[in-house]
Amino acid sequence: MSSADQRPLGLLSAPPALPRLPDHEIAPTYRRWRASAFMGIFIGYAGFYLIRNNVSLVASILKDHGIMSASDIGLVANAVLFAYGLSKFFMAMLSDRANARYFMPLGLALSAIMNLFIALVPALTASVGLFAVLMFINGWFQGMGWPPSGRVLVHWFSTRERGWRTSIWNCAHNVGGAGIGLISAWALDSFASDDADWTPAFWAPALVALVVAAVALLLIRDRPEAMGLPPIEEYADDPAKVEADNDEEDWRSLLFDHVLRSRVILLLAVTNVFVYTLRYGVLNWIPVYLTDYIHGANVKDGILGFAIYEGAGIAGTLLCGWVSDRVFHGWRSGAGILFLGGVGVALVIYWQLPPTAPMGLFYLLIAIIGGLIYGPVMLIGLQAIDLSPRNVAGTAAGFTGLFGYLLGATLASSGVGHLIDQAGWNITYMCLVGVVVVAVILMTVVGRDERRLLREGSAHVSEG
Repeated sequence: MSSADQRPLGLLSAPPALPRLPDHEIAPTYRRWRASAFMGIFIGYAGFYLIRNNVSLVASILKDHGIMSASDIGLVANAVLFAYGLSKFFMAMLSDRANARYFMPLGLALSAIMNLFIALVPALTASVGLFAVLMFINGWFQGMGWPPSGRVLVHWFSTRERGWRTSIWNCAHNVGGAGIGLISAWALDSFASDDADWTPAFWAPALVALVVAAVALLLIRDRPEAMGLPPIEEYADDPAKVEADNDEEDWRSLLFDHVLRSRVILLLAVTNVFVYTLRYGVLNWIPVYLTDYIHGANVKDGILGFAIYEGAGIAGTLLCGWVSDRVFHGWRSGAGILFLGGVGVALVIYWQLPPTAPMGLFYLLIAIIGGLIYGPVMLIGLQAIDLSPRNVAGTAAGFTGLFGYLLGATLASSGVGHLIDQAGWNITYMCLVGVVVVAVILMTVVGRDERRLLREGSAHVSEG
């Protein structure tokens, strides 16, 4: 990478390559630092989920005490997701040229500080509009988490091992998502001044996130070449599916050539809209739905449902990665179609349960939906980085995330909130089932292109 590419980012710039280590030091050094870097991005990314969108956890408190309506809650929740979608794309352009070791912890620390301001300075949340602005800023800092993680995965793990590693890393979503539910429930129970006090669900996770940021800084290393090691393709003897372009090429050319004009990336981006609508359309409203619909349910029951949804995603993500490798032999879309179909079935049953049904049955279906939806979430990000040159992999994944959060999260937050207020839960879930159908259709279209690329790749290997 040229000095011209590095200098504009100052201290955040990607470190230069160091002289190659002696041959006998390469293997042990590689094992040590890629294990450390992987653990750093796993812990670090889980930390982002502790402080991403805590409004959803306290939605029933805000609604039941007349602080906000469901539409207001949707607006505030949507602000952070909207900003995150923008940031995930634009910050990825910086992250592809930045030092992941500094980039990720900085974003996490800034997001944690913003959450502390929201919780501890009441004047900052005196109006819905101001609250939404603050959450928008928080969402922008949140966009500094995924791109450096993708950069580490691309540089430290080769193509043939990246699928399994990505599925493991993707579980950080769920570790953090489950963690925020547990931490918030404990903090509200221990520190809330009254039933209307929602602030412990913001400041307690933020303090934990600051510690996580420090740990991530100690563990992450940007790329092998900066440690005096060979590129992963050379070390693992595993050529990339898509070769990296000249680092001197203008980023606008890279953006157009490998993202905006790529049929597969565009299809993945559109599919992500509907996958994220499902992901957040169910998750964000679990606390409100359970407390509104189920006889005797309270806010803690709703928060526990939120945590179960996220926690179940760990098993679902790992299972999806295994199924895509072993059952579908690398055809990721096949696994995505299977898992989305399962989401649709479980969602209908969840919707049709009577309010007198045992709480455990609701929790079981929440776990099934959460476990299944995170498979497609992981697959789309994996396909984006796997089918792009590594010097723009973060930008390609950020582009799919841009669509997912800007459009999908908007539908899931403001759109679902409006449906709840205006049409009730039955119409809301009917629309979500329709989203499942569209997502399956789009994944099928993506799958045709993916099969073609797999055939072309196999033919290329045979000719070689």
